[in-house]
Order: sequence, then structure tokens, then C-alpha cells
Amino acid sequence: MPPQALEPQDQQMGDADQQPSSIEIGLQRIRVLPGASHTAASFQFDQEDHTLGNALRYMIMKNPEVELCGYSIPHPSEAKMNLRIQTYEGTTVYDALEKGLDDLMDLCDVVESKFIAARDEYAAQMET
Repeated sequence: MPPQALEPQDQQMGDADQQPSSIEIGLQRIRVLPGASHTAASFQFDQEDHTLGNALRYMIMKNPEVELCGYSIPHPSEAKMNLRIQTYEGTTVYDALEKGLDDLMDLCDVVESKFIAARDEYAAQMET
């Protein structure tokens, strides 16, 4: 994920009541917090909580090029999740974030396919 993909974009949403979106990466809004470098950055995810935070932190920490990854929920009444990533020289936080998101999506695909196979097997057993 190149750094320019995470720079703020001024896009108007279709609904007049909504604020302009920060950053759109697919359907997920992510903002790079001030003070970022290529090897250390904090990201803010809008409309996310512990569900994504803990899973994404785990997947990013499995990357041997990542020195540190942690997340926090700044306040329980706000739907925001902050993620901090620090990498060793030779890789960027943007690459680490993209790899973590890709690995998490791959894991979800495996879980979904195994669930569907088990559900179908159970349904077939119940019919006989």
C-alpha cells in the first residue's frame, strides 16, 4: 500500500448530512495520524472496534519484519480504533498493514469455506 494511498482525500458523500470522508481504501476508512514515518506510524480506523483491532494486530505481529503492533480504542463511546505499527528497516508500515489486511482476509476465506463445508456435510447427514 503506497503512502499516497493513505493521504487525505476530500470527497463529498452522497448524503448532505454526512461529513466528507477522510480516506477510502475499499470500504474501510483509514487515516494516518500525525508523526508518521515509513517505519513507524499510527492509523485511525473509523467505525471499527476490538473485533478488527485484535485480529489485525495478531496478523500483523506474525510478520517477522514488524517490531511492534498494538491497538487501542481511544474512547468507548466513539467508533474509532487506533493501530500503531513499527517495522524494522527494509519494510514500511504501509506494506505491513497491507500484508496484515490481506492475511486476515485470507484467513476469513478459509474459515468461511470450512464452515460452509461442515454445514453442508451436517445438512446431508440430517437428510439421510
